[in-house]
Amino acid sequence: MAEFVKLLLTGAAGFIGFHTARALLERGDEVVGVDNLNAYYDPELKAARLAILEHKGNFRFVKLDISDRAALQELFDRERLQRVVHLAAQAGVRHSLQNPHLYVQSNIAGFLHVLEGCRQQGVEHLVYASTSSVYGANTRMPFSERQNVDHPLTLYAVTKKSNELMAHSYSSLYGLPTTGLRFFTVYGPWGRPDMALFLFTKNILAGQPIDVFNAGHHQRDFTYIDDIVKGVIAAVDHVATPDPNWNSDAPDPSSSYAPYKIYNIGNQRPVALLRYIEVLERCLGRKAQKNLMPMQPGDVPDTWADVAALARDVGYRPSTEIEEGVKRFVEWYLAYYHP
Repeated sequence: MAEFVKLLLTGAAGFIGFHTARALLERGDEVVGVDNLNAYYDPELKAARLAILEHKGNFRFVKLDISDRAALQELFDRERLQRVVHLAAQAGVRHSLQNPHLYVQSNIAGFLHVLEGCRQQGVEHLVYASTSSVYGANTRMPFSERQNVDHPLTLYAVTKKSNELMAHSYSSLYGLPTTGLRFFTVYGPWGRPDMALFLFTKNILAGQPIDVFNAGHHQRDFTYIDDIVKGVIAAVDHVATPDPNWNSDAPDPSSSYAPYKIYNIGNQRPVALLRYIEVLERCLGRKAQKNLMPMQPGDVPDTWADVAALARDVGYRPSTEIEEGVKRFVEWYLAYYHP
């Protein structure tokens, strides 16, 4: 994409949102960032991320909750937005077991308000966050976008699957180009404090045991944030188009006769959780005390992304090895928290 564009980026103070906004700004795009700055995790970390973005001249922040229909509508009416990167959501698989209403309010009602804004303002392309959690009870590896995903295991996954279906209806009815990205376990500097790498690091440094679920027999497609951001931006630039080969007799869930696409975005190299912990121990120079626990409700034993479609369509190539990614996270953590 040669010319710079004006984008709305929701969830701008979040982990993936912050890194994506920074990369868009650095290439010259104009970004209007929104976030409700809720207290699901440390608001000071969100404020620190925002402070970095606000040093860029082409960034403006609006504190706004996407579930506030009138406020979001007013923003769409006021700004002449070309593209939308929708990363705001109530995150966290565990949290959805305790606070289900919050997930419907933010992830379903909020997404509807985003879709409506895009429709009314004729936005060129909506790229939105989905999740590997939609694969739910599936066990055939690697996970492919062409698989059926009708057996989610958590309400969080249900809300994200709902987003994909809602996006398709808008692509079909109104010709709105939409691209959904199913993220696989993203990690790296400025990460979320509720994620395993953050929790493990904090506890190991404090001499506290770490909870290792499923006795560490999980495998996860851990994906470094810089690789994710490159994929997100490439997807933003590659506007979804109808698939001329789409067959209604044997429908491919990842594409459509409408301008609609679903992609996995992962590292395509699963790593055992115990190996991940070993790498972290080496980076910290300390051994972890492991509290081996059973599998958590709603969890899956393994994830593994087939990213062939994203590689084919936008040239996506994840390149960060787990050793390098964890090392960069630890360097950031030590510099930021001075434990």
